[in-house]
Amino acid sequence: MKSSSLFIIVLLYFSVVNIISFFMYGIDKRKAKRTKWRIPEATLLGVAVIGGSIGAWLGMKVWHHKTMHNKFKYGIPAIIVVQLVLAGYLLL
Repeated sequence: MKSSSLFIIVLLYFSVVNIISFFMYGIDKRKAKRTKWRIPEATLLGVAVIGGSIGAWLGMKVWHHKTMHNKFKYGIPAIIVVQLVLAGYLLL
C-alpha cells in the first residue's frame, strides 16, 4: 500500500472518529437535560482514547458538557497530549 493511501485512510479514520465523538457529547448533553438514557462515561472516554480526543474536547467546550468532572476536565487533555506525543514519535 502506498504511503499516500495509508495517510488518506488514517486521516479519514480520525476525521470520522472525532466527528462521532463530538456529536456523542452533544447527544449525551441533550439526554441529560431531558433525564433520558445516557451514554456511559466509559464510552465517552473510550471514543477519545481510540482517536476522538479532539472531538471530545470540542464537544465539551461547545455543548458545555462534562466540564466539571475531573476525569474529563483533565483526562481529555491528557489523552490529547499522549496522542500527540505518540503521533510525533511515529512520524519521526
